[in-house]
Amino acid sequence: MSVSGAELLRRVKEQIKEVDPAEVSQLLGEGVAVVDVRETEEVAQGKLPGAIHVPRSYLETRFEGLVPDRSQRVILYCASGVRSAFGALTLMKEMGYEDVESMAGGITLWKDRGYEVEVPRTLTPEQRQRYSRHLLVPEVGPEGQQKLLDAKVLLLGAGGLGSPTALYLAAAGVGTIGIVDDDVVDVSNLQRQVIHNTTRIGVPKVDSAEQVINELNPDVTVVKYATRLDASNIMEIIDGWDIIVDGVDNFPTRYLLNDATVRLKIPVVSAAILGFEGQLSVFKPYEGPCYRCLFRQPPPAELAPSCGANGVLGVLPGTMGLLQATEVVKLIIGAGDPLIGRLLMYDALGATVTELKVRRDPECPICSREPDAISDDELGVFPDYEAFCAAAG
Repeated sequence: MSVSGAELLRRVKEQIKEVDPAEVSQLLGEGVAVVDVRETEEVAQGKLPGAIHVPRSYLETRFEGLVPDRSQRVILYCASGVRSAFGALTLMKEMGYEDVESMAGGITLWKDRGYEVEVPRTLTPEQRQRYSRHLLVPEVGPEGQQKLLDAKVLLLGAGGLGSPTALYLAAAGVGTIGIVDDDVVDVSNLQRQVIHNTTRIGVPKVDSAEQVINELNPDVTVVKYATRLDASNIMEIIDGWDIIVDGVDNFPTRYLLNDATVRLKIPVVSAAILGFEGQLSVFKPYEGPCYRCLFRQPPPAELAPSCGANGVLGVLPGTMGLLQATEVVKLIIGAGDPLIGRLLMYDALGATVTELKVRRDPECPICSREPDAISDDELGVFPDYEAFCAAAG
């Protein structure tokens, strides 16, 4: 004997807990996972403020990635309370979540009561197609893609590391990409700097990179700085960017960058390459060590020659640049475990990866001081790092 839809819903509701919209309105922002299980087209018309969106049809495959703690309180809602009731039962009975409720009456009753509705920004049809593979990844989805489109990432250098990083950040939809580089494209660059090509030899690298980025993704705005970063311009150039990608090739600029980014509290995704070896870390001020915690003093020149003096395997910047791009995306969407407090070292010849833990140095001359202890007058004053590094050599 078949069971009617109404009878099936009644049986489901006997096994779950329902919560009134009045109570939900008091819980927003209080550590409760409020989840909208309607379809994307419905959510575009408005949702509860701060609600996570997981369509009912994807609940089993995507929910765990967004709410990994099975003991966290979860409230599902839909249009009227039907899909959320079935979803709540699924989470409890099949996925092991301990505290799941369905909001009675759904968003329809929520609106009737006059509670606030947030109208989310939506992707255009072309963007939904372009970023469709991102939208399928639970840790990205529409919300993460919008974060990428809103992000501002500054690349220091459009060379070996900056080239692959720029290409993949542009492809991912990072909305504003800044590029700092005062060099022009040379034929010797083309063995590794994949954003440039033979027809643009002699063209400023910022212009060459801009052309390729614009051809790859019209969503991206490129901001160009055809200049060399130094103490006189660094604060003006880096201020206002969300993340900085360090692809510079000399120690004085790295130390200068560290000083400035700690003062402005801007995270840096830093990589270095030489021969067959690369290293990578994320320096997020006051959440982990800074560059100076890792390298209190620069190494002697003979132990750290430049790529121009010692050479570099052409594919190595691609490997490390893609890892940089990955760390940038993780920071933007807030997913995964960024390389904060960790130094990753890659040996291409041995195909090995080694990871070292790095702790904040309580006596670090840069980040041991709290941000409030740095006066406005100090923000733009830096040591002579050219002399500092020369003395170390």
